[in-house]
Amino acid sequence: MKKKTLAGIVSSAAAAFAAASGSMMNAFAEDSASSGTAASGQSASMLPMIISLVLMLVLLYFMAIKPQKKREQEMKDMQDSLQVGDEVITSGGIVGIIVRKGDDTVVIETGGERHKLRIKTWAIAENVSASERAKEASGKKKSEGLAAAKLTDEEEEAPKSKKKKGSDEE
Repeated sequence: MKKKTLAGIVSSAAAAFAAASGSMMNAFAEDSASSGTAASGQSASMLPMIISLVLMLVLLYFMAIKPQKKREQEMKDMQDSLQVGDEVITSGGIVGIIVRKGDDTVVIETGGERHKLRIKTWAIAENVSASERAKEASGKKKSEGLAAAKLTDEEEEAPKSKKKKGSDEE
């Protein structure tokens, strides 16, 4: 549904732009044909161009600027919620476990030799532990929902086994 809305916005912006460019051509043709009151004709022909420009800026905001701000906010929230013991991946690809956390730096332990690296929090690209916890939480919610709806695997297998026994007896 979001794609349909986006496609509608894009097509309306394209139509407005086409109308504005067509009216600009007409304005220039009118200027060369007659030297009458061109001020009222130019102001009328500028309106579609201004509307199309505003539509394009709004479209740019919703397609580029707003999603980027959302991603930046999510990254900042993830970096602020780091805890000791979390497994993280840096933007350079280093995988480690947080041993100590400071204001703007963290110390991670990497490899079998337990090397320790001090890095800035802005360099952390992903918190693997937090994403695993989120997956587990969503898995528990799903299984709780299935149990509430009485759609567990045990109850689904029971009717199947009765059908098989019934078919063997025939």
